[in-house]
Amino acid sequence: MNSLDQAEDLKAFERRLTEYIACLQPATGRWRMILIVVSVCTATGAWNWLIDPETQKVSFFTSLWNHPFFTISCITLIGLFFAGIHKRVVAPSISPMSNCFGRIYVL
Repeated sequence: MNSLDQAEDLKAFERRLTEYIACLQPATGRWRMILIVVSVCTATGAWNWLIDPETQKVSFFTSLWNHPFFTISCITLIGLFFAGIHKRVVAPSISPMSNCFGRIYVL
């Protein structure tokens, strides 16, 4: 395979990769918003949980029971990470690397 064929194959691969990543953009925006909202809810609940004077006086599980907003948002955040939200949010950031990849090897 000569270098011209390799360059054409690489360009075709880059186009397919760019098209695929472009299709992921709308879904990724939604997943990012979900992650931001749940993270803010968890941080707000954690703040309220930590400044509550009763938290220091009762057991850990009782304090979680007394702060259901924090408990539910924390469980939701952990569930989202187990479901793979980190992969859905980071996937389209491959695009700049693919553009760089194509420029390096075409030369």
